[in-house]
Amino acid sequence: MARRGKRLFFIAGSLTGAIASSCSIQALAQTPIALDTITVSASKTEEKAIDALAPISVITLETINMVSAKRLSDIFYNTPGVSFQDRGDTPETSINIRGLQDFGRVAVIVDGARQNYQRSGHNANGGFFLEPELLGGVEVVRGPTANIYGSGAIGGVVSFRTKDVGDILKPGERFGTTFNGMLGSNSGRGLGSVFMASRPNENVDVLVGGTHRMQSNYKDGDGTVIDNTANHISTGIAKLTVRPADGHEVKIGGIVQEDLFNIGQYNRGPVATAEQRLLNQGTSVYATDVRNYTGTVSWRYSKPDDKLFDWNLSAYVNQTRNDQTKIYHTSTTAQAGVCTTPGNNVSGCVGDKRNYVLDTIGFDGHNTSRFEFAGWQNALTIGGDIFKDDVDTTDQSGNSNITTPSGVRTVSGAFIQLKSNYSNWLEVISAARYDNYQLESGTTNTSGDRISPKITVGITPFPGITPYVSYAEGYRAPSITETLIAGAHSTGGGPAFFTCSDGTSGLFCFLPNPNLRPEVGKNQEVGLNLKFDNIFKSGDSFRGKFNAFRNNLEDYIELTPSAPISVLVPFPPFGFIPYTGSQFYQYQNIAKAHIQGFEAEMAYDAGDWFVGLTGQLQRGYNDVTGQGLANIQPNKIVTTFGVRLLERKLTLAASWVSAASNQHVPDTYVPSTSYDLLNFYLTYDPVQDLTLAFGIDNILNEYYRPFAVPKTSYDGATQNDLLWTAPPPGIVYKGSMRVRFSAM
Repeated sequence: MARRGKRLFFIAGSLTGAIASSCSIQALAQTPIALDTITVSASKTEEKAIDALAPISVITLETINMVSAKRLSDIFYNTPGVSFQDRGDTPETSINIRGLQDFGRVAVIVDGARQNYQRSGHNANGGFFLEPELLGGVEVVRGPTANIYGSGAIGGVVSFRTKDVGDILKPGERFGTTFNGMLGSNSGRGLGSVFMASRPNENVDVLVGGTHRMQSNYKDGDGTVIDNTANHISTGIAKLTVRPADGHEVKIGGIVQEDLFNIGQYNRGPVATAEQRLLNQGTSVYATDVRNYTGTVSWRYSKPDDKLFDWNLSAYVNQTRNDQTKIYHTSTTAQAGVCTTPGNNVSGCVGDKRNYVLDTIGFDGHNTSRFEFAGWQNALTIGGDIFKDDVDTTDQSGNSNITTPSGVRTVSGAFIQLKSNYSNWLEVISAARYDNYQLESGTTNTSGDRISPKITVGITPFPGITPYVSYAEGYRAPSITETLIAGAHSTGGGPAFFTCSDGTSGLFCFLPNPNLRPEVGKNQEVGLNLKFDNIFKSGDSFRGKFNAFRNNLEDYIELTPSAPISVLVPFPPFGFIPYTGSQFYQYQNIAKAHIQGFEAEMAYDAGDWFVGLTGQLQRGYNDVTGQGLANIQPNKIVTTFGVRLLERKLTLAASWVSAASNQHVPDTYVPSTSYDLLNFYLTYDPVQDLTLAFGIDNILNEYYRPFAVPKTSYDGATQNDLLWTAPPPGIVYKGSMRVRFSAM
């Protein structure tokens, strides 16, 4: 399989490929290529994605509808530099951009509100809950080139826009409703949604909607049923937009989402011996109820004839509340229903509860003034933002208070940016951002600040060809967990290997680090934008974005073990067993690390057919030890081919994603697998406002694990629950029908 994945990595350009964010099937059938979409994420000023001097990708509503996503990661198949570390037994999403993830390295924004939720465990240290059916579009900026967008985003920014009235109503319509229903296989999944929009007059817009999604436990590509991959997800959304005066727009929005699921894995076989326990033992299982609430209000002012003021002010609140009840323990039989070791320190006994709550409140604002000077067209943008995270963790008798400690962190910043264009061939963007943070919990108080510069220069020597160079720095404050985590790691019912200074005992001891320094990313980038129309025939078009980068990371934060030592530990009923491992783990600064790579995103549309190609090459290393970084993505190439038939009412497309395993990971990790993912999509619009869609995901029914998995502390075994839940589903058949009703 590894050889096949590597071979296809080089030849996949000749194969049919993926539903692309850059070459959306439905978008190409009805609207321009997605790279022609207006974006504001890179520079806070409106421009087309293809013209932005930044590595930016756009995912349109048409792509989102076409893919009929099983979960959020499905809509990013063809976005270069983006991957996901998702578990099958939780619907939360953990985004990785250019090998950086966890603890806010990627800023996730939903309608302007940051999603900062984090819970430590056998999962990524940072995830959020968002139903893809709510979305109207997504913008992705890779690397710290978007440092003006917000604090901490040394990996990049993903900005989600939920559906709005303009996504439901056509010009001139006063009322409209869309209904969507989807059914799928493996082993039964469904989705229903309804959105209603009203525009009683030109100054008021109203949108309300809701969705419900459900699925049963799925099978991976090997045919193994993955326990607890069933879930129920319900959402509601409401928006009110008012235009009280010329150029002014006030928008108030609210989203509520509830995810019901069980997380954790049952034992897969006998666990009577130490070897069997390593091989087959699962983890405790928790009945989980996650509720995510987001409220936003924004005030936008913009008039073409006002050169001095063009502002956007927004405030938001977000709460993610995760309530869990333990329903199974690895050493508890289903009949007994009680712990064999009372008060087991992984989470107590069956029936015990634990809760994780993160409240975020924030404000963001900026204004752009435009002026001319000596032949230069200038846009001066000044802005600032602030958010506060309040983490509250409670656990009856487990150790979640240790692994996800409570605390308060306040992060603020301000920036100034000058975007200057000379004639139509030269563009210069210069910016500086100031960041400050304060972290408080009990007796621990830390703080820091920094100024991060940015400079980008692009030239257009010939129409449609724009090379550019960029240098940008980013700054990420340490999270509450990284700074404050302290105490013993739970044993899960096994023996306690070490005793910690606070009297707790477990597999090893976490040490806090109040002297942890913030991370700094220093990114060097060379890019090329290509934009051509009417190349081989009238009306055809080509768009391409290429980027080569190197992100030099200073004071990169990583969980670091102490030097291993050998001890004898009791292992009832087997007596004493030898164990060699690290007694202490602490988040520490690595003086220097780097990530470098190349990304490409291309799309050609000839009207009756289209083709796209995207890909990425990535490597990242700890410059102190020379070992690879754990979260570097596999090299990947994605090709696209599709045709439009029956006067473009019928669109057929196939996709091939070929990824080569990244073997350059730390010794304590098992590399991801190489894989080849073949998908097929069909959409048919028999009449206006009715769309039928059919798709097959993973036609080859391939088992694949797209990210590296950490090993346990003993005998080099992998963390079974994460290893078992890492593979996505095998083959999935799915069909949907979307109907729209409207009134003038």
